[in-house]
Amino acid sequence: MTPVDQYSIDYIKESNNILAQKGKTFFWAKFLLKHEHAEDATRLYRFCRYIDDIGDDGDDITLAHQTLSQIITEINAGTSNDPVINDAIKLFNKKNIDTRVPVELIHGVLSDLKSVRIESEDQLLIYCYQVAGTVGLMMSKILDVRDEQAYAHAIDLGIAMQLTNICRDVAEDAMMDRRYIPGGMCKNLEPGLFINPDMDTKNLISQNLTYLLNRADIYYQSGHQGLCFLPLRARMGMAIAAFLYRHIGVKLKNNHYEFWNGRVFVSKSLKLGLTIQILLSSFFDTGFYRYKGQHQAKLHQSLKNLPHVHESTL
Repeated sequence: MTPVDQYSIDYIKESNNILAQKGKTFFWAKFLLKHEHAEDATRLYRFCRYIDDIGDDGDDITLAHQTLSQIITEINAGTSNDPVINDAIKLFNKKNIDTRVPVELIHGVLSDLKSVRIESEDQLLIYCYQVAGTVGLMMSKILDVRDEQAYAHAIDLGIAMQLTNICRDVAEDAMMDRRYIPGGMCKNLEPGLFINPDMDTKNLISQNLTYLLNRADIYYQSGHQGLCFLPLRARMGMAIAAFLYRHIGVKLKNNHYEFWNGRVFVSKSLKLGLTIQILLSSFFDTGFYRYKGQHQAKLHQSLKNLPHVHESTL
């Protein structure tokens, strides 16, 4: 075994450990993927987590901005001395991933470096595209999807998951001076009011979360419609990941939207039950095996000029 081969093996092992610790839902679903897809998906997750951690973990905002900007330069140049970025560039080349897509991901993370005050639903959807729709696009390439029709649905699945994240993490984000609930919906409340909210704030934000989770469901439905473009094993894996993520919103609703009590989680036993449920239901879902209808362009009205979105020709 050459040193390069050993390095690759060690890198994948390390990436798997990171996925197991920080991406439990996807780690659970990964086991349904064939080996090459699972390995490449893990490499993609490592890159995305690395970018996210630079944005979240750095005490020096200026340094984080410089680092992320340098990574954009390196991706565009196709070379990097950073082992994580270098591996990601190799992965992008291997899977023919449009480099505009990871660059949009980084732009989304850059926007998180300062205090966040989302003002409109359009702005929120653009952010969701940047930090999660892009991941759906890249994952489609990882899973060898070739049909262009699939990409809009992949974007929607990412947007749905990010909307779920935002609803789950209201208090946690508020502690970092971030408000993703559009100001027009929440009366431009400052995020500090979400940490120990009074009754009026609880009621208002609970209404906002109801609306956003209903919006997420529309994007989940579109994402599910595109699963048929994936190879069968990958289709099962992504269906499970989406169903488990969607259930976070269900739990939040069942907990009466008590966002101030912190994150809700899906336990291992519940994950197992939900996994069995989605696998069984998929056998009777004809849309799981063939494409029905077409993507709704209105879901991407806010995303004009972003890579691979569905723009109406009307």
